[in-house]
Amino acid sequence: MLFKKYLVFVPGIVLAFVLYSLSQGLNNIIGIELLGYAKSPISTAMIAILLGIVLGNIFQMREGFLLGINFTQKYILKLGIICLGIQLKPFEFLKFGSVAIPLITICIISVLIVIKLLIKKLKISTRMAYLISIGSTVCGTTAIMATAPIIKANKGEVAYAIANITVFGIISMLVYPYFANIYFNGDPMYVGLFLGTAIHETSQVAAAGLIYDQQFNSPETLNIATVTKLIRNTFLVIMIPLFAYLYNRNETKTKNYSLLNIFPYFVLGFIGMIIFRNIGDQIFLTENTQIIWQNSVSTIKDSAKIFLSMAMAAVGLSTNLKDLKSMGYKPFVVGFIAMITVGLVSIIAMKVFAELFL
Repeated sequence: MLFKKYLVFVPGIVLAFVLYSLSQGLNNIIGIELLGYAKSPISTAMIAILLGIVLGNIFQMREGFLLGINFTQKYILKLGIICLGIQLKPFEFLKFGSVAIPLITICIISVLIVIKLLIKKLKISTRMAYLISIGSTVCGTTAIMATAPIIKANKGEVAYAIANITVFGIISMLVYPYFANIYFNGDPMYVGLFLGTAIHETSQVAAAGLIYDQQFNSPETLNIATVTKLIRNTFLVIMIPLFAYLYNRNETKTKNYSLLNIFPYFVLGFIGMIIFRNIGDQIFLTENTQIIWQNSVSTIKDSAKIFLSMAMAAVGLSTNLKDLKSMGYKPFVVGFIAMITVGLVSIIAMKVFAELFL
C-alpha cells in the first residue's frame, strides 16, 4: 500500500528527469559539438526551465504528471539543496552568514517600506501587499502560502501574488547571473550574495547559482548564493508572526499558527551535509579510502546539479503563461518595483558594508 501511494509521483518525476537529460544533451550538442568548447558555456539548468516553459504551455499536463511535477519542485529541489552542502566547510558557512544576515535584514526593511508607500498610490489590498512583500523579501511561494491563512487572504489574492513572484523571479533568475558577472567583475562573494538576496524563490536562487557556475565555472558563487538564500528563508520565523500581529492587531481574535510548521527544515539537512563532508575529510585519510571518499563527494555534487536541473524543468512545466493574461497590472507593478528595489538595495548595501564585512 505504501509503495502504491508513492507510485503516483513516478510519471512526473520521470518527465522532469527526461527534460533534464534532453537539456543536457542539447547543451552538449550546442556548446561542444557546434561551438567547439571542451566544456559547454551554456547552462543546462537554463535550458531545462525554458524547455519546461515551452512544453508546459504547448501541452496540457495530465493529472498523473502534475503530482510528480509538484513533488519534484517541492522535495527533489530540497534534496538537491541539501546535497549542495557537500561542497562547503563549516567556517565558510559562518563567514557567508555573518555577511548575509545584515544584508538580508536591510533588503527586507527596504522592500516593506517601498511597498507600504506603493499600496497607497496604486490602491491594492493590504492583504495583497503583504503577500507580495513577504514573497519578494523572504522565500517566494512558500512564504506566500504560509502567510495567506494568517491574514485571511482569498484564493485570487494568493494566485496573483504567486504569479507575481513566479514572473519576476524567473526574469531575475535568467538575467541576474549575467548582470552580476559584469557588474561585480566576476567576484564570487559579491555575485553569490546578490543572487541570494535579490531573487525570490529558493528554486530560482539555486537555478541562478547553477547557471552562473555552469556559465562561469564558479562553484563558490553557487555555494554563497545557496547559503544566503537558506539564511533568508529562516526569516520566515520572524516575518510570519510579525505580519500576523500587524494584520490582526485591531481584532480580538487571531488565527493560530505554528513556528514549527513554517520553519524550513531542509536548512538543517544542508548544514548536516556540511558536517558530514568535514567529518569524512578527517576520517578518510589513507590513499585508498581518500579516493573512495572523493569519488563519493563528487557523486553527491553531480547529483545535486541533476536534482536542481530536474526541479527547474518542473518549475518550467508548471508555469502557465495563459493564466497571467487575465490578471490586473497593478499588483505586477508592485512586484516589479519590489524586484528592482531588493536588487538595488542589495547592491548599495554591499557597497556600503564592503569594507566592514568583505
